[in-house]
Amino acid sequence: MRRTARLVPILALAAGSTLLSAAVAQSATAASAAPPAEEEAADTKSEQRVVQRYWTEAKMEAALPLDALAPKKGGVRLTAETNTAQAQPFSVPADPADDVADSRAVAARASGGSPWTRGGEITKTAGRVFFTYQGRNASCSGNAVTSENESTVITAGHCVKMGGAFHTNWVFVPGYNNGERPHGTWVATTLYTTPQWNNNEDINYDMAAAVVAPLNGRRLTDVVGGQGVAFNQARRQQMHAFGYPAASPYDGSKLIYCSGRAFDDFLASRDLGLNCNMTGGSSGGPWFLNFNESTGLGTQNSVNSFKYNFASGWMFGPYFGAEAKAVYDAAQSTGTP
Repeated sequence: MRRTARLVPILALAAGSTLLSAAVAQSATAASAAPPAEEEAADTKSEQRVVQRYWTEAKMEAALPLDALAPKKGGVRLTAETNTAQAQPFSVPADPADDVADSRAVAARASGGSPWTRGGEITKTAGRVFFTYQGRNASCSGNAVTSENESTVITAGHCVKMGGAFHTNWVFVPGYNNGERPHGTWVATTLYTTPQWNNNEDINYDMAAAVVAPLNGRRLTDVVGGQGVAFNQARRQQMHAFGYPAASPYDGSKLIYCSGRAFDDFLASRDLGLNCNMTGGSSGGPWFLNFNESTGLGTQNSVNSFKYNFASGWMFGPYFGAEAKAVYDAAQSTGTP
């Protein structure tokens, strides 16, 4: 059976050459993770000023979700969801669950994706991410987390690097709302991602972190607070996902959320799944365990990553294991100028 997949940049991303079943998703978490990939961004004050000036309101409003990825080697090909890109076909091993998957996908298309109107800390810690990719301006989502340096943002791997190169002009705008930047624009000094995403754009490890420079003499979480983050947690738990989808029917102007019990991807990755119809631009937005809808606080445990073309009501995010923890640890221990 032929299938197609898309990034939601949510990307739909290129998987590695070997994919294991969801049943063994946690098998490697006990092993030591390889060092994360690291890239210096705007690490001097003069460079930070240039990036700050670059992001005018007009450029932010015109930024688009990412385009399709170039096909990668391996058994599965996934591509970005855009208005113009053709989704690349890929083969999924024959499975008696295929027919069930098709029917579930149709039923899931209308699920999730509502504006968040309850306030709380999530309206400050979550935000839009803007950057330049291959000469054009694009957007993702991200979230400020508690960290030693009080300057760490977690997002998706493809929101810091794609197509063999790290993005430039990278900024985080916490609390973005209808073009307003109530907490300022925070410029990245260093970008990190997993070695698996860096080397092979493996969808199972589509996670990244950014360290941002102080703004007006203050550090990020001193201004907006930070959400907790956890790794190597049990799967199939109740979760809340947030992001700034910018592809139709959304426009990137508001914080959107979905909630429900996560499930294991039984098709082509080891990722977690959630019924959610957020679109491109929500990539990198946080998934939370134990999210309190009154306070807007939770424990981050994944990010929006990709969708399958035939199941637009499902969102997938990487399992936060040893590799994700290594990225977080490297980022939070990095000083800022």
